Amino acid sequence: MPSAKAQPAFERDPVKLDSKHYKVELENERVRVVRIRYGAREKSVMHQHPPGIAVFVTDGSFKFTYPDGKTENIQSKSGDHLYFAEQWEHLPENLSDKPCDVVYIELKS
Repeated sequence: MPSAKAQPAFERDPVKLDSKHYKVELENERVRVVRIRYGAREKSVMHQHPPGIAVFVTDGSFKFTYPDGKTENIQSKSGDHLYFAEQWEHLPENLSDKPCDVVYIELKS
């Protein structure tokens, strides 16, 4: 059985592409926990996340732009969560005048 480290990495890892906003807090063979921290009105770059769970530490107001150009606004309260069953790609932008913190728990198979 191959280890999680042996699995191919996704192409647009936010930790590598945008280290200002994404930091690995914990990684083992089952999960990678990424701290996401955006200042007011800050924007990232197009990137991907593997399947996982996003937990909002603070209230948030985001615009997600997808590769096809479509956009979606996401409003969240502290403690809210979003589950993503498949890998997903987007460019997030904090629409708020306040910073926002999120913890993303990436699931490894």
